[in-house]
Amino acid sequence: MNKSLVLILGAGASKEVSLPVGDELKHQIAERLDFKFDDFDHSLTNGDRDVIQAFRLASKRSDGTQGDINPLLQVARLIHDAMPMAISIDNFIDSHRNDDRVAFCGKLAIAQSILDAEANSKLFVNPSNIYNKLDFRTIEKTWFNAFFQLLTENCQKNDLSERLQNIAIVSFNYDRCLEHFLYLAFQNYYGITASEAAQLLASLEIHHPYGKVGALPWMSQSSGSMAFGATPNHQQLFEVSKLLRTFTEGTDPSVSDIESIRATVAGAERLLFLGFAFHRLNLDLLYSGAPSQTRRLFATALNISNSNCQQIKGELVNKAKHPSDFIYLRNDLTCSQLFAEYSRSLSLTE
Repeated sequence: MNKSLVLILGAGASKEVSLPVGDELKHQIAERLDFKFDDFDHSLTNGDRDVIQAFRLASKRSDGTQGDINPLLQVARLIHDAMPMAISIDNFIDSHRNDDRVAFCGKLAIAQSILDAEANSKLFVNPSNIYNKLDFRTIEKTWFNAFFQLLTENCQKNDLSERLQNIAIVSFNYDRCLEHFLYLAFQNYYGITASEAAQLLASLEIHHPYGKVGALPWMSQSSGSMAFGATPNHQQLFEVSKLLRTFTEGTDPSVSDIESIRATVAGAERLLFLGFAFHRLNLDLLYSGAPSQTRRLFATALNISNSNCQQIKGELVNKAKHPSDFIYLRNDLTCSQLFAEYSRSLSLTE
């Protein structure tokens, strides 16, 4: 079924709810992997303690004795020192695709950083009290709220499932911000139960090409789930890191849903890129080279130069055969501002 609207989410899309963008994530990863030890008793004085514990877990020998973690510490130092030079952590891991230790260390730091960012985001609800609720006023001016208004415009509860089936999400982010938000928003707006909201969201096609930090507990694939913004122990962190994919893994049809992603993107009537940096590796993942049926493409390109925007438009025309006149690439608008600017063009009621 071709979709009326497909959203492509990059790191900038989660920025409006206070998650880190690429450079901020690189800095956090570098800090987590900046391991230092006391000269006297060799206790850890800097770096992420759970990541170190995950190193020890991964280095255990088959007989249960502790192996040497120094090779992983050396890789952690390599990543730390290289982050200021890297386009992104994903690009760095891809540059070292033949060294599984780089992917392992990088994924541990990514998973820890993303879960910590979720816990410090505007969407986090402290689970210590079952009566705690999300304060929707804090996200009223974000694109999350604008998207929800788009979804629910002239839409009764009984029609929601059909509307959601006309939409798809391709999120290049490891976080679960949009899924978490929609789950809470449907309950709040329509006065439905948690199980009804979960059932509704089963109608929405969502892809994470590079994986995510676990399924949320209410999702059908709840085995090994991780609550939004949870604080994992080192064993959980080790398991969650396995759910993340490198670029090579994300484009391998045997372990990813790349074929479904490309088919969904190619068949979309409208594409909406939010907070997407248009890195070439990610464009290659989205497009197979087949002509697209997309009639209009809307995109934020905040802080991308006019010259680079022209290059990006050219790549979109060449890779996906999008008509140039129907590509609306705006480097002067945030995600929420893009929704406001093109609200009628993005409407699901037209």
